[in-house]
Amino acid sequence: MKIFSYQPPSIPWLDIRYQDRDIIVINKPSGLLSNPGRAENTFDCAINRLLQRYPEAILVHRLDCATSGIMVFALNKKAESNIKTQFQNRVTEKYYVAEVQGIVTDDKGKIALAMMTNSEHPPLQKIDVNGKAATTYYEVMERRANSTLIKLKPITGRTHQLRLHMKALGHTILGDDFYGDEQIIKAADRLCLHAQHLQILHPYTKAPISFFSKHPF
Repeated sequence: MKIFSYQPPSIPWLDIRYQDRDIIVINKPSGLLSNPGRAENTFDCAINRLLQRYPEAILVHRLDCATSGIMVFALNKKAESNIKTQFQNRVTEKYYVAEVQGIVTDDKGKIALAMMTNSEHPPLQKIDVNGKAATTYYEVMERRANSTLIKLKPITGRTHQLRLHMKALGHTILGDDFYGDEQIIKAADRLCLHAQHLQILHPYTKAPISFFSKHPF
């Protein structure tokens, strides 16, 4: 079993990017859980920080603890139902930015590899033809000396999908202490994966609304 050591960052405590009567959007820092786990020391998380200031806030989707970037929360039950349905029906548009090991040669491509839980090493996942379908599109943004900055668009939302798909491509995300070797882990002080863009249909106006937080890589 992978040992999880939780030390959430205190700065910024809450980086709020947008708010109206129905939704609130934050830029979640790397190292902060989206919602609490079973252990008492995981109480400090994005939703609980929001609840201290906005008691009506409701979690509608998640980012991995190590992943930073845009998260949207509902401020009423109607908005919660609407946004959750959008995620389930893949109405939302989102992309991530990652810095990965090595030079990705193809300018763009598609990764379609099924995934399932690695029962021998929870909470890790694994590529398996008997797993659930998972699809990711990628596009090179910048080739650096020994790494590549890449845009990732997941069509499905499997746990650790982007981490596993990039590893399967031969370009593990820098700082990945779940799927990377010692060199990968030492290459960055965090997982170099950031949810940069999210577009939803506003639950009240029904008009598209987009949120952006530039990657820190």
